[in-house]
Amino acid sequence: MRILLVEDDADLAQFIRKGLKEEHYAVDVAADGEEGLALALDNSYDLMILDVMLPKLDGLTLCRRVRDRQIMTPVLLLTARNTVETKVSGFDTGADQFLAKPFAFAELLARIRALLRRGSSQQIAHLQAADLRLDPASHRVWRAGHEISLTNKEYALLEFLLRNKNRVLTRTAIIEHVWDISYDPMTNIVDAHIRALRAKIDRDFSPPLIATVRGAGYMLEEPDVST
Repeated sequence: MRILLVEDDADLAQFIRKGLKEEHYAVDVAADGEEGLALALDNSYDLMILDVMLPKLDGLTLCRRVRDRQIMTPVLLLTARNTVETKVSGFDTGADQFLAKPFAFAELLARIRALLRRGSSQQIAHLQAADLRLDPASHRVWRAGHEISLTNKEYALLEFLLRNKNRVLTRTAIIEHVWDISYDPMTNIVDAHIRALRAKIDRDFSPPLIATVRGAGYMLEEPDVST
């Protein structure tokens, strides 16, 4: 999942970004409202976390402009002013939830998971294809009953493939959801991680699940057990 964080407190932004990356999220960070709006309009995100008090463009106005462009990505507002008036203004702009500062990181994660569940047609349950199983809650993966150790990016890539199984995913779509804006577009980063993932979940198992669709991208296929 890819998250946009717009927060002008550099220390807090770094703390949140580090914690979310450890939870396998890709995170883009903007330090002011104008930069955040540009990222929101140019990229596809699964969630936006916006501070209310931002330089250049405040979080409420940023949320309103995003909604005016018919972007319905879930929005979580961070605010030091936990008043009824602030919440009413936020909900009127189209925000989904508020979190008052200071907050515990565990509470932030809980709210993120709740918003992502709300914005997804799939519940947060085990994801499965054939004998491959992934548990989003514990970040553990098994194939044919054997637990498989994955790096953070391999896990994020596999989760994205499983959530879109039997659909062709372009390299661009994969990059947009698994990597943040700091990746080098000139590298073969997707192909390299697909190779590494295949070595762990396909090489010693049957049938292979990750298919290359020439000229298009990759697909994780659910085998047809009826044939």
